[in-house]
Amino acid sequence: MVAVTRKHKLTEITVVGEDDTGLIANVTSLLFERSINIEDLDQAVREGVFRMTMHVDTTEMVCTETKLREDLDDLGDDLGVDIQVRFPADRETQSIAVLVTKESHCLEALFEAWANGDLGADIGVVIGNHDDLQPLAEKYDVPFHDIGDEKGTPDEDQLLELLAEYEADLVVLARYMRILSPDVVFRYESRIINVHPSLLPAFPGAEAYMQAIEEGVRIAGVTAHYVTTDLDQGPIITQRAFNVPDDATEEELQQVGQPLEADALIEAIGLHLDDEVSVHRGRTRLRDDVSEDSVQLGAPDDLDAANPDRPIDGLGEIVAGQDAGEADD
Repeated sequence: MVAVTRKHKLTEITVVGEDDTGLIANVTSLLFERSINIEDLDQAVREGVFRMTMHVDTTEMVCTETKLREDLDDLGDDLGVDIQVRFPADRETQSIAVLVTKESHCLEALFEAWANGDLGADIGVVIGNHDDLQPLAEKYDVPFHDIGDEKGTPDEDQLLELLAEYEADLVVLARYMRILSPDVVFRYESRIINVHPSLLPAFPGAEAYMQAIEEGVRIAGVTAHYVTTDLDQGPIITQRAFNVPDDATEEELQQVGQPLEADALIEAIGLHLDDEVSVHRGRTRLRDDVSEDSVQLGAPDDLDAANPDRPIDGLGEIVAGQDAGEADD
């Protein structure tokens, strides 16, 4: 088996801007000239916005980190794109930017985990499209910025400025009730985690608990996932499930689901920060050296024990064959 170098040991280069011919060639040529080996390259275009993310090995490069940043900045200016570089050393102490609206339960759980030393990173800033949760951020001495207008419409230019200012390694949507544009998502590819109150892909979008009631499901749940440009369709990291009573109201489902939202979100954050989960072709999987017993990706193990284990395909044929043999005797 070929050993795979984990991406947190590689330098990450992100290019975002208007789609144009020759972008990839210009960037890769610059890296080649400096003896930088490209380990992984991914690109996409959405709504006219081009994004390229590369993970590169800079251990043998023939320039300093400062010089590489300067050269890529100059190239970005020439090409009219934004080029960001994150070296492995930049991520020794990771910083989280939390985006919120009005619901407090996920933010409160994040703060509690951080205060107890269980989060695995620092919460550097809380950014809201309303100011309702500013007192909670102030309680933990974390800067709060309201980027929404009177209707809660966020200023994404200000959002990007704040994410850069606070050097966010991970962006967490703690019940942030707005859709991020490709301009934001592409700059933080596979570094934005959201929690959604349903067992995705069922019931995406708004009022997921009410959707579950209206559809009459017996089991509902929550999902923590990476954010992509497709609404609530990013790679799933963790899920939690619960039963839906016949006469359940939306408020009752929220009371059951909200603690599970926080639980799934924190589990997903930990897996990401520890680089224990990888994404391949739109799906996540645990790294080979991570034990499934150490994490809860889905329902509790007790559920497996409660499930029946028979009948299964093929077992009936074996039993029938044994009965036939006994009859012959």
